[in-house]
Amino acid sequence: MRFTPGDRVRTTRADPPHHTRVPRYARGAVGVVLEPQGVHPVADDRARGLQTPPEPVYTVRFTACELFGDGDHHVTLDVWERHLDPERS
Repeated sequence: MRFTPGDRVRTTRADPPHHTRVPRYARGAVGVVLEPQGVHPVADDRARGLQTPPEPVYTVRFTACELFGDGDHHVTLDVWERHLDPERS
């Protein structure tokens, strides 16, 4: 696994022409890895009939302000490793 709890990550900004599990509101957002969720088939690929190796999935916490520009709460998303990059502050 590439990330550990506490790592700051940024989601991909990509807007592919096919299904993706990264919601539009979370693309390019910075969050913190809470915990790994194991290794799972990639839903993006399965939706297109592709058989690719399973990948690690992480629960990532984002501030509402980061995602929506306002709010004092947090949002958690489960994100496949391919959609995350280390955040370099």
